[in-house]
Amino acid sequence: MKRKMLLVPLVLLLALSPVVMGCPAPPQQPEITRIVVADAPTTHHLNLYVAQEKGLFKKHGLEVEIISVESLAAARDAVVTGIADVFWSCPTVAMAAIAGGAPIRTIAQVKIPCTSVLLVPADSPIQNYEDLAGKTLAGITPACEAVIALTTAAREAGVEFKLVKLAGGPAIAALKAGRIDGAILEEPHASIAELAGFRVMFREAAEAIPCRTINARTAFITDNADALRRMIKAVDEANAIINADPIAEDIVEIAHVRTGAPKEAIIHGNPRLLFTIHLDEEGLCKLGDELVKMGHIRECPSAFMFAPEFRGITWD
Repeated sequence: MKRKMLLVPLVLLLALSPVVMGCPAPPQQPEITRIVVADAPTTHHLNLYVAQEKGLFKKHGLEVEIISVESLAAARDAVVTGIADVFWSCPTVAMAAIAGGAPIRTIAQVKIPCTSVLLVPADSPIQNYEDLAGKTLAGITPACEAVIALTTAAREAGVEFKLVKLAGGPAIAALKAGRIDGAILEEPHASIAELAGFRVMFREAAEAIPCRTINARTAFITDNADALRRMIKAVDEANAIINADPIAEDIVEIAHVRTGAPKEAIIHGNPRLLFTIHLDEEGLCKLGDELVKMGHIRECPSAFMFAPEFRGITWD
């Protein structure tokens, strides 16, 4: 008798089982994937930091580690050598590497347009492109898209300027000391210089140029395409948060902590940073053609620059 009583609850339990009743099993969470991002800190990469700090990567089943490096070139090299999987950078940094055979591909845009501008002293005689003739300007590299834009505009005006390679901080110091006639600066350094009284010139020169891309090692894309797509989805959610209020207190705080930039410069410059994931294919290809004209690369890698795994997601 006791044996029969014990069997009844077991039969009822089996009968109520979702499997026996034909109920669908609960959806399985995607497997946690670890992604290492090599990053040269800048407010241009704010969507990376917001996605990390607000738990958006974790929400999409990702464990993202951000390792800081000194430059965009160092970030690229970390990915090429397998130290990291993904890097944010100026498009020219990735484009030149891809054109040279590096095993990386571009998977998404970060922001558009290029917001780097020329800053000159308030009493500078520079008023138009012709006034750049013979002037000495600082820029991070000749292959920077803003430098390319200004070089092209000056060339079309029939003049040339001399470029000295200086990063943002040293460029502002040289500008203050009067050692250069102007400096081509990106945010937040452009806002730092503007708030210090320097005058912005030729903002329109780079407005048609796309700025910053997200790039990954080809082998990692092949093995982890779904995880990377989830990563870009998290970044897009961060974009929506930033674009809705780029000077919200929490957004400014994240930018300040991650980059060390002064909060007043972040507040001044953040509204100019329009974040997106959609690749500006035409603009990037035009930028590649300019690199060819300037002798930086032999041919534009447009035919194989964009990861096919992201076609229909971040590019057409």
